[in-house]
Amino acid sequence: MDLEQQLIDLQTKNAYLEHTLQELNEVMVSQQTQIDALEKKLQRVLNYLKNNQGSQLARVDEEVPPPHY
Repeated sequence: MDLEQQLIDLQTKNAYLEHTLQELNEVMVSQQTQIDALEKKLQRVLNYLKNNQGSQLARVDEEVPPPHY
């Protein structure tokens, strides 16, 4: 293989790698956006549970045992 063909091959591989890197970057940005949205939803759920826990759940010493006991 001559030097010119090696250069062409390297340029081709470089172009392919740059394209792949760009695609991976786009996927990573999309996933981070999804993670951020899920973290916000999770925080809202945790806040809801924290704020409503006392009104809907009985304390352990107030729990009535199940009927089979």
